[in-house]
Amino acid sequence: MSYLKQIKRAVAVGAVALAAVSLQPGTAGAATPARDGGNDTKVVGGTPAEQGEFPFMVRLSMGCGGALYAKDIVLTAAHCVDGSGKDKTITATAGVVDLKDPAAVKVKSTEVLQAPGYNGKGKDWALVKLAKPIENIPTLKIAENDTYNTGDFTIAGWGADKEGGSQQRYLLKAEVPFIDDATCEQAYGSDLTPGDELCAGKLDTGGVDTCQGDSGGPMFRKDDAGEWIQVGIVSWGEGCARPGKPGVYTEVSAFAADIKKGAGELGG
Repeated sequence: MSYLKQIKRAVAVGAVALAAVSLQPGTAGAATPARDGGNDTKVVGGTPAEQGEFPFMVRLSMGCGGALYAKDIVLTAAHCVDGSGKDKTITATAGVVDLKDPAAVKVKSTEVLQAPGYNGKGKDWALVKLAKPIENIPTLKIAENDTYNTGDFTIAGWGADKEGGSQQRYLLKAEVPFIDDATCEQAYGSDLTPGDELCAGKLDTGGVDTCQGDSGGPMFRKDDAGEWIQVGIVSWGEGCARPGKPGVYTEVSAFAADIKKGAGELGG
């Protein structure tokens, strides 16, 4: 599989579009580049989210998404950051669906923790410590076991709304169905890391997926109590929303203990 086809879904400022990640219904990037770079990216096949619908959503200034794990910690993707350590360069924007809304809450980072042992394949999670807590905005709890790794999931982000597209001003949302590991391995072979990753998307038709600029954002669903719970982190895929090429997400429950430990080390 070529490097250019397998893209991470992050969008680094000033980076080429293929480096971006967005929440587009359809497909995700691969274990090489992810869904976070590029100039234009969002959820493919999505619809606008209402103000306050997913209040835990966070936009990070390097071109990635994230979710508020604690009042002062954002959970995102490892491929969105440059290792662990002090970092005051990231700005987190929260509390709005419109990134230009004057009511947006903006907080600078102080430190980053990238998943220990991350090498570009699997373990695609990271924590961003904020300079101050974001009050009056709910956090998003994470799945601690695989009970909710099935059914239909919600994805959301400010990434491209089509493959090679541009980043969006307004938050988009979509729903994608679970795809089992065996089926996903047929699509990606050894590029997939079962146990570390979870797949979702409309396998037969495509059309709905995360995309460039969506990397690091949450994939979530309702738990038995009717509350949102995060089961995935936007990671990669081949193109965006392509038939037969589902989105690939970090399996949050596999790293729940490590995430909790890391947040504790950051003082969250």
